[in-house]
Amino acid sequence: MVILRSQAEIDQIRESGRVVASVLSAVSEAAAPGVLLSELDALAAEMIAAAGAKPSFLGYHPSWAPIPYPAVLCLSVNDAVVHGIPDHYRLAEGDLLSIDCGAYIEGYHGDAAVTVAIGQVDEAAQRLSATTARALAAGIAAAVPGARIGDISHAIEAVARGAGYGLPAGLGGHGVGTAMHAEPSVPNTGRAGRGMVLREGLVIAIEPMLIESGADGCHTAHDGWTIRTDDGSRAAHFEHTIAVTAAGPQILTV
Repeated sequence: MVILRSQAEIDQIRESGRVVASVLSAVSEAAAPGVLLSELDALAAEMIAAAGAKPSFLGYHPSWAPIPYPAVLCLSVNDAVVHGIPDHYRLAEGDLLSIDCGAYIEGYHGDAAVTVAIGQVDEAAQRLSATTARALAAGIAAAVPGARIGDISHAIEAVARGAGYGLPAGLGGHGVGTAMHAEPSVPNTGRAGRGMVLREGLVIAIEPMLIESGADGCHTAHDGWTIRTDDGSRAAHFEHTIAVTAAGPQILTV
């Protein structure tokens, strides 16, 4: 069931979103060659607790996952698209790192992600990351009252396909509120003018994920969580939680 949020609820989600944004900023700053993924996860855990919030991802156990998620962040490196589990991998010069964070205060969640370069990266990685961010901006701009979910999907797909990138099949955005993942689904591919009509009070996470090679194929790794590109090419991921309002889309994770 799709739930439209009151202004008070949107304000509460925004408070959680501010925690998420501050964590993403700090972790992005700390991510450097030689740093362990587990160290970045520990930093996020400390910050979320200090803010009086709780991590959305830790212990999350959807029906398709073999185990509850064991960390605070999803940290996905290079060919890992999303859901990478922080471990003792040491970041290396030239890596692309997706940082995905969720947190909640008084039961209301915020969810966002960024992709950052570790040290100096090649021009192709810079272009992939910049285009993914541009696809997110296009999707957000389409989230206005009276538009449809397909308008968001089409805006994202147009940017991605126009630049020659792939879009992982079956992965996309979602509703956000008292659950981190709720209805409606917000696909990253679709036709304009199709799908649910967007109404004021709808809160959703929009999250394009682009694959460098132009292929769409992905698979779940042996850990049961990490989703990797089939061909080993790199991926980038950006996400914001937004509210649909009469004044236009409002980003709640800044």
